[in-house]
Amino acid sequence: MLTHNDESVGELMVTKEQVDKVLQQVRVNLQAHGGDVELVEVSEEGVVSVRLQGACRGCPIAQQTLKMGIEAALKEELPEVQSVQAIG
Repeated sequence: MLTHNDESVGELMVTKEQVDKVLQQVRVNLQAHGGDVELVEVSEEGVVSVRLQGACRGCPIAQQTLKMGIEAALKEELPEVQSVQAIG
Protein backbone atom coordinates (compact mmCIF):
# COMPACT_ATOMS: atom_id res chain seq x y z
CA MET A 1 0.00 0.00 0.00
CA LEU A 2 1.40 3.39 -0.95
CA THR A 3 1.22 6.34 1.38
CA HIS A 4 0.90 10.03 0.69
CA ASN A 5 3.40 12.47 2.09
CA ASP A 6 1.44 15.13 4.00
CA GLU A 7 3.89 17.85 2.92
CA SER A 8 3.64 17.13 -0.80
CA VAL A 9 0.06 16.24 -1.60
CA GLY A 10 -0.33 13.93 -4.58
CA GLU A 11 3.27 12.65 -4.47
CA LEU A 12 3.59 8.94 -3.72
CA MET A 13 6.35 7.80 -1.38
CA VAL A 14 7.78 4.43 -0.56
CA THR A 15 8.07 3.60 3.16
CA LYS A 16 10.77 1.79 5.09
CA GLU A 17 8.20 -0.87 5.94
CA GLN A 18 7.50 -1.54 2.26
CA VAL A 19 11.20 -1.73 1.44
CA ASP A 20 11.94 -3.97 4.42
CA LYS A 21 9.21 -6.39 3.34
CA VAL A 22 10.90 -6.81 -0.06
CA LEU A 23 14.35 -7.04 1.54
CA GLN A 24 13.11 -9.96 3.66
CA GLN A 25 12.62 -11.92 0.43
CA VAL A 26 16.07 -10.99 -0.91
CA ARG A 27 17.72 -11.63 2.44
CA VAL A 28 17.08 -15.39 2.18
CA ASN A 29 19.43 -15.69 -0.80
CA LEU A 30 22.07 -13.45 0.76
CA GLN A 31 22.05 -15.39 4.02
CA ALA A 32 22.42 -18.67 2.13
CA HIS A 33 25.82 -17.36 1.01
CA GLY A 34 26.87 -15.97 4.39
CA GLY A 35 25.81 -12.38 3.70
CA ASP A 36 23.00 -10.05 4.70
CA VAL A 37 21.61 -6.59 4.06
CA GLU A 38 20.50 -3.93 6.53
CA LEU A 39 18.08 -1.16 5.57
CA VAL A 40 19.52 2.19 6.62
CA GLU A 41 17.29 4.80 5.02
CA VAL A 42 14.67 5.53 2.37
CA SER A 43 14.82 9.10 1.09
CA GLU A 44 11.84 11.13 -0.04
CA GLU A 45 13.29 10.89 -3.56
CA GLY A 46 13.06 7.09 -3.52
CA VAL A 47 16.75 6.38 -2.93
CA VAL A 48 17.23 3.36 -0.69
CA SER A 49 20.41 3.16 1.40
CA VAL A 50 21.52 -0.24 2.65
CA ARG A 51 24.51 -1.67 4.46
CA LEU A 52 25.88 -4.96 3.13
CA GLN A 53 26.95 -7.35 5.89
CA GLY A 54 28.76 -10.61 6.40
CA ALA A 55 30.21 -12.20 3.26
CA CYS A 56 28.67 -9.40 1.16
CA ARG A 57 31.07 -6.84 2.63
CA GLY A 58 34.11 -6.66 0.43
CA CYS A 59 32.82 -9.33 -1.96
CA PRO A 60 34.09 -8.76 -5.52
CA ILE A 61 30.55 -9.02 -6.92
CA ALA A 62 28.84 -6.98 -4.18
CA GLN A 63 28.01 -4.16 -6.63
CA GLN A 64 26.40 -6.66 -8.99
CA THR A 65 24.40 -8.15 -6.11
CA LEU A 66 23.34 -4.65 -5.10
CA LYS A 67 22.13 -3.59 -8.56
CA MET A 68 20.96 -6.81 -10.20
CA GLY A 69 19.62 -8.44 -7.05
CA ILE A 70 18.54 -5.97 -4.40
CA GLU A 71 17.75 -2.95 -6.59
CA ALA A 72 16.00 -5.05 -9.26
CA ALA A 73 13.77 -6.75 -6.66
CA LEU A 74 12.87 -3.45 -5.03
CA LYS A 75 12.07 -1.72 -8.34
CA GLU A 76 9.93 -4.66 -9.45
CA GLU A 77 7.81 -4.54 -6.29
CA LEU A 78 8.03 -0.80 -5.62
CA PRO A 79 8.32 1.27 -8.82
CA GLU A 80 8.76 4.42 -6.71
CA VAL A 81 12.28 3.24 -5.82
CA GLN A 82 14.73 5.22 -7.95
CA SER A 83 17.98 3.56 -6.91
CA VAL A 84 19.75 1.59 -4.19
CA GLN A 85 23.11 2.56 -2.73
CA ALA A 86 25.41 0.79 -0.31
CA ILE A 87 26.87 2.78 2.55
CA GLY A 88 29.73 2.10 4.94
